[in-house]
Amino acid sequence: MNAFEEATTGEQISGPPSQTDFLLDISFRGLAKVCAGFIILVVVLLLWEIGYKAIPAIREYHLGFLTGTTWDVNKQTFGILPEIWGTLYSSILALCIGGFFGITMAIFLTQDFLPARFALVFRTIVELLAAIPSVVYGFWGIYVVIPFVRPIADWLNAELGGIPFFSTTLSGPGMLPAALVLAIMILPTIAAVSQDALRQVPYRIKEAAFGLGATRWETILKVMLPTASTGIFGALVLGFGRALGETMALAMLVGNSNQLSLSLFSPGNTLAALLALNFPEAGEREIPVLMYAALVLLLITLAVNMLGTTIMTLTSTSMRSGK
Repeated sequence: MNAFEEATTGEQISGPPSQTDFLLDISFRGLAKVCAGFIILVVVLLLWEIGYKAIPAIREYHLGFLTGTTWDVNKQTFGILPEIWGTLYSSILALCIGGFFGITMAIFLTQDFLPARFALVFRTIVELLAAIPSVVYGFWGIYVVIPFVRPIADWLNAELGGIPFFSTTLSGPGMLPAALVLAIMILPTIAAVSQDALRQVPYRIKEAAFGLGATRWETILKVMLPTASTGIFGALVLGFGRALGETMALAMLVGNSNQLSLSLFSPGNTLAALLALNFPEAGEREIPVLMYAALVLLLITLAVNMLGTTIMTLTSTSMRSGK
């Protein structure tokens, strides 16, 4: 009896799914649907709870709450336009800085620039950044980042003060120190997801580029990055969402000042910092107003994630269709 006959007459290696396999598959599908429904239910309940408590403030202040620039508890005057601006401005600055370094780090760790052991150590160190508490980042920003940035900010203000981005000096907490610390906080997320996206690119695509005479950097910039663009964009969306909701470090570093300014060195405020600093001492009239602000922050975060998902879906569909 040859090897083929032994294999065919012995224990069956493969075959149609058994009844147990069908039951396991159905059970897993059912469990996945239940978990998905539970997540949707939690989001709906969260929106309902916050929205219900915000109804009195919505009725009293209407959309003027979104365009007002004064937050005065004593006068019962509330507006969150500076907080909306500070939330978006600081998050966009952090995304630009953290996105650049995160994608660069992902390229560095996946394209054989380092030996495997050193790459593993470097990757572990980057991932450990995500485990540092937010308040520690805040203290580090106060005692390290602000003193380091202040001389540079003063020089830029003295030499280029006519440019709106450098129109003020950095007297203490400000938008740039907050954005720099926030960029470091979102860096592990962007780097980790971007690494996964680059690893998903088939190796034969890279070999084909080399076979056509492309250099190493031409292959990375013109082949690898465009192919992994959907996953990298997803990493940026996740990082942006993380930046929008950051609270403690921003509350310590941004300055908590209600003003609209393009200057990188002026103090500002964010919605998350506003909520964290005002809730402990909030009275009955202030709680609905803070819930209104929380609802706005939640809707901004949902809108950003939905927009990012839509863009990724359209990009992926366009790439598959060859357009």
